[in-house]
Amino acid sequence: MSFFGGGGGGAAPPSTTTNIVREAPGIEERKIELMDIARSIAQKPINLPDYQVAGFGGLEQQGLTQAGITGIGSGTVGQGISQIQGAASPIGAQQISRYLNPYQQYVTDEIGRQGQMMQNKMGATALQSGAFGGGREGVQQAELQGRTLSAMGQAQAQGFNTALGAAQRQQQVGLTAGQQLGALGLQQQQMSQADINQLMAAGGIQRQLAQATLDAKRQSTLQQQYEPYQRAEFLANLYAAGPKTQSGVTMGTTPSTSPFAQAVGTGIGAFSAFAPNQNRQA
Repeated sequence: MSFFGGGGGGAAPPSTTTNIVREAPGIEERKIELMDIARSIAQKPINLPDYQVAGFGGLEQQGLTQAGITGIGSGTVGQGISQIQGAASPIGAQQISRYLNPYQQYVTDEIGRQGQMMQNKMGATALQSGAFGGGREGVQQAELQGRTLSAMGQAQAQGFNTALGAAQRQQQVGLTAGQQLGALGLQQQQMSQADINQLMAAGGIQRQLAQATLDAKRQSTLQQQYEPYQRAEFLANLYAAGPKTQSGVTMGTTPSTSPFAQAVGTGIGAFSAFAPNQNRQA
């Protein structure tokens, strides 16, 4: 009894089914080949090109050299300052004497000679009239001498004023010239700065072009180095968009019962059917 009860209590495990889904053989082979290609490409290191910076061109270098030259126009400004300082000096006898009429003395002498001639003539007239040495003659001689001296003074004053005016005009000319020299020196500096700016601007355009050339060369090198990756990506996209044909293999497992277990099960069933009949007979 115990034998039949112990043998018939085991339950059968559930059945299992395994589905294996794979690409079609040809497509799967292509994709594996693509993976091999990608791995081969990835294993090769890429020597990335260095960034390069374009240096100063010839025009910029010339502008920098010229910018390092100081004191442009200072010589002209210095001359202007000296000119102004010299012209601003007070006008003295030395300056006036430069502009005195060299014939001024002849003019003065001529006035004196003419006055003396008139005095001699006046004396001869008085002698003939018997009034020589009289009071009237003396008054006339004095008046003539005064007029002569006055004429000589006026001539000298006129010559002095003319020389003074010439010295003053020359002084003004010197001041104006000094100011103009200072302005010219400033213009020289401004012209030099304008030249520097023009050189730097033109040189900057050259350097931008050189930098663009370097950048384009680096970009071209990068494109050449990454070209295999692009081909691999192209193939990957192509395979991804390709046919999706699949093949499936289904494998099923169902638990089997041993003959001995089946016999024990049958015996237990028969015993269960027989047992109630025995009880009813008793």
